[in-house]
Amino acid sequence: MPQWSAINTVLLDMDGTLLDLYFDNHFWLEFMPRCYAKQQNISEQQALTYLKAEYQALQGKLEWYCLDYWNQRLGLDLMALKRQIAHLIQMRTDTEPFLDALKASGRRVILLTNAHPDSLALKIEHTRLDEHIDVLLSSHQYGAPKEQQRLWQDVVADQQIDPASTLFVDDSLSVLRSAKRFGIGHLLAVTNPDSRQPNRIIEEFESVSDFTTLLDDISQ
Repeated sequence: MPQWSAINTVLLDMDGTLLDLYFDNHFWLEFMPRCYAKQQNISEQQALTYLKAEYQALQGKLEWYCLDYWNQRLGLDLMALKRQIAHLIQMRTDTEPFLDALKASGRRVILLTNAHPDSLALKIEHTRLDEHIDVLLSSHQYGAPKEQQRLWQDVVADQQIDPASTLFVDDSLSVLRSAKRFGIGHLLAVTNPDSRQPNRIIEEFESVSDFTTLLDDISQ
C-alpha cells in the first residue's frame, strides 16, 4: 500500500476511480450506439461495431475524450445525450470518506481527468465532487491526455508538484504506465471501476478495491 509518510500530493482520476464507471460504459457502449443506430437507420449491432472501431482508432489520443470531436464526427449532441441518462452518474460509496480523510491529513488533493470540461462540469453538478478537492484539472486544458508524457510535464510545472512525493490513483493501466514512465513516485490502481463488472486482478501495480481500507494509514 502507499507509503503515506512520503506523500504530500494526491492526484486522482475521476471516472472509474472516484465515480462509478458504469455511467460511461453504459453511455459509450449501449446508449450511444442506440442513438446512432436510430439516426443512421441501422441496427444497434451495426452501430456498436462501427463505434467500437472508431473508439479503438483513437485510444490514447485526446480526441477519444473530446466531445467536440464526436459531435462533429457523428452529428450528435453528446452533452444532450449525456443529460438524458445523467441520473446514472454516481460517486463510489467509498469516495467521500477517502477524500475527507485526505483533506483532514493536510495533503493537497488534485483531480486530473481526461474527461472533456463539459463532461467534468456535468459530473460535478451531479456529485458535488468539487467540494472535496483542492484543484480540478482536465487534460483538455493542456492539449494532451494522461497517456502522453507532455501532459505530465505540463501539469507538474503548472501545479508545482514534486513527482517523487506524489501519489496518483487511476483505473487505467495505460495511464498508470504513463505516470510511472514520467516518474510519479507512488501509483495505485483501482480494481473495480465499474460496480456492475467483476473485480480485475492487477499485478503490475499496487491496487485497491475499497478506499476505506486506506483511511487508518492516511490519518497516521
